[in-house]
Amino acid sequence: MWNRRINRAVIGLLAGVVCAAPVAVSAATVQEILNYRGADRQAMLEAGAKKEGSLNLYSALTINQALRPLAEGFRKKYPYLKVEFWRAESRKIAQKSLAEIRAGTMVGDVLEGSGLAEIMVKAKAIEKFHTPAIDAIAPEYRDKESQWVPSRFSYFGIAYNTKLVPPGSQPKTYEDLLDPKWKGKIAWRAESESGALLMVTTLRLLMGDAKADAYFRKLKEQGIIGFTGSARTLVNRVIEGEYPIAVNIFMHHATISAQKGAPVAPHPLEPVPSINGTMMIPKGVARPHAAMLFVDYYLSREGQDVLKKARYFPVRSDVKPRKELEPLVPKVTGVKEMFISPEVLFDNRKKSEALYRKYFR
Repeated sequence: MWNRRINRAVIGLLAGVVCAAPVAVSAATVQEILNYRGADRQAMLEAGAKKEGSLNLYSALTINQALRPLAEGFRKKYPYLKVEFWRAESRKIAQKSLAEIRAGTMVGDVLEGSGLAEIMVKAKAIEKFHTPAIDAIAPEYRDKESQWVPSRFSYFGIAYNTKLVPPGSQPKTYEDLLDPKWKGKIAWRAESESGALLMVTTLRLLMGDAKADAYFRKLKEQGIIGFTGSARTLVNRVIEGEYPIAVNIFMHHATISAQKGAPVAPHPLEPVPSINGTMMIPKGVARPHAAMLFVDYYLSREGQDVLKKARYFPVRSDVKPRKELEPLVPKVTGVKEMFISPEVLFDNRKKSEALYRKYFR
């Protein structure tokens, strides 16, 4: 369960975060570097990065699709920096980072992933920082405490097999999912922060607890199939016909597959849940100059174009998503969106998990 996993990661390591051994750069100096706003900021960061000589990135981005191209673009811009990256799910990134902070040997300089900020903020394991690039991101998606910046967007809806569910007959609203004809034909990612539990949180916030409880009591009778694999694998199972419909999936997965000829299509259920990936600087960062150069690059038009080409959703307002993905963006299509910030996800986790356990375990 997401609640217990987060608590184990935080409670088991938080004490060690506070008493971690000192690093080469003092905390005061790190804060000055991470939050410097002078006119010579770029020159200052580059001079410091040349002395640091390298950057280590921990990210949940797909390696060949996005992570490697971003690293290569950054290397080209700053050839004097050696760039290394480690890819893992956000929960594993948090566990590794907290363990390194506890040991006083923080290896990662920049952390990126979905669901990561909730854990690291709770553990008080990240530094506040400022990047001028934040001005290109809509205020509603920013962190008012400056502990993280948005790194990418995700939009959720249903995916359906177009051979088993003819286009036009698919569920078009949350209420449609309760139609008896879909009994035994719907799957979701069980106990997943971006699957079942995100849907529970979305409908709790939309309906209120009492109406959401009544809704999920009815949904239980539909025999919802709990899938324990990855989001991408669940869409593949829909394509293969094992499940006619999957709910609360990353809609771009279905769109990308459909473009390759797969019998699958996405459909948004209004309001469309959206979340953002996050990027942050860990406590004990050893290379703060290089870290800030990478944050700036990632959020620049150049970095966001790399993300766009990789079929992720950019966070800059002036970088539009790929044409084929635009129909999935609520602000483009006029569909109502429900953005759920990392803070809101974390604050609602206990109630959402309790409601999920009540009907689906």
